[in-house]
Amino acid sequence: MRETAIDGGTIFRPVCFVFFHLAKIIQTLYYSGVRAKFIISSYDWRKSLQSSLSTDLYLQNPQDCSKARKLVCNINKGCGYGCQLHHVVYCFMIAYGTQRTIILESQNWRYATGGWETVFKPVSETCTDRTGASTGHWSGEANDQDVQVIELPIVDSLHPRPPYLPLAIPEDLADRLQRLHGDPPVWWVSQFVKYLIRPQAWLLKEMQEATSKLGFKHPIIGVHVRRTDKVGTEAAFHPIEEYMVHVEDHYKSLAQRMHVDKKRVYLATDDPSLLQEAKSKYPDYEFISDNSISWSAGLHNRYTENSLRGVILDIHFLSRTNFLVCTFSSQVCRVAYEIMQTLHPDASSFFYSLDDIYYFGGQNAHNQIAIYPHQPRNSDDIPLEPGDLIGVAGNHWDGNSKGINRKTGRTGLYPSYKVKEKIETVKYPIYPEADKLLKKP
Repeated sequence: MRETAIDGGTIFRPVCFVFFHLAKIIQTLYYSGVRAKFIISSYDWRKSLQSSLSTDLYLQNPQDCSKARKLVCNINKGCGYGCQLHHVVYCFMIAYGTQRTIILESQNWRYATGGWETVFKPVSETCTDRTGASTGHWSGEANDQDVQVIELPIVDSLHPRPPYLPLAIPEDLADRLQRLHGDPPVWWVSQFVKYLIRPQAWLLKEMQEATSKLGFKHPIIGVHVRRTDKVGTEAAFHPIEEYMVHVEDHYKSLAQRMHVDKKRVYLATDDPSLLQEAKSKYPDYEFISDNSISWSAGLHNRYTENSLRGVILDIHFLSRTNFLVCTFSSQVCRVAYEIMQTLHPDASSFFYSLDDIYYFGGQNAHNQIAIYPHQPRNSDDIPLEPGDLIGVAGNHWDGNSKGINRKTGRTGLYPSYKVKEKIETVKYPIYPEADKLLKKP
């Protein structure tokens, strides 16, 4: 198909038209139940999950804590809940890769002074003591081999950087993951999130009671609007109309395959005035929201146990919606998206982000590989040849992405459909002892 020049610029209207409708067809087919690959491979998938679980249990519950190799992680990174959770995930991934038991130090947590275990189940049932024969700060996996207890810094200060950081996935799972999931790195991160946020009984009860009280039921689309500390610094202001365009579009898609009795939206926000604004502007929608959570999410109330309860509930409900509309510049939104992956065979497409693509703070380089050649349409574009490696800067959500061609060193735009993701793999250690855990009666 030829490029079409209009007003001195070159655009791909015929191509964009075809790809837009092709995307809609694929989406409809997927949601209509064309999931044979998941059915065929479900046994292998369960085996992979079982193996990951048994390894987690083995590493985190050593028989003799005094002899265990440990990695110490302090939760009090200077940021909000989503960021702190991702900090613990990062620690856990490094511990997993370096064959260490993670010791989570969370006393005097700024959200809950009693620590992590007052909200979530302990990361370990048998090993919470950081003592050991030798202690040192992270200096690299090879250099730390003979040190029993390693203190890990925040990812921003990590040097040298190990290969276990996102967006890498385990080498032995890579083939199956790429066949079964649209975004393997997100799936891998989600497994650590799932283990870490197992709720204590009181929190689980609150989740169940809130579900009933709010009238949370499907179909429902999640909308997360961040309006306080991020706006003007890390993120731009987005009016509710920008979110609702995509909510309406997805409800049209849902209506093609199921009966939609009501168009429900779960609205999570730190702006208490937004709920009434949304109800006024969109009277044909049912907005489900807890305004007390919005008040507690304000900057002056953020670091309290009530605020923690609120953000956990918001993430819980957002992750259980049919589709998520948000800004991926927000860690809360990304956590909800990660949890989504643990609730479905493949929920990688269940979102629309108004700004960033998915990323994990402190991740290693995100690269793509060109699969089609590209000749620049204007001065903003960069040329591509098949096989070129592109460092991804972001997606403009208009058919174009921005990045640097690592071969030519040029930075600019390129059509998103002309590249594919470069999946990085890493060889994780094998734990034959771990499988015995799940075989016990």
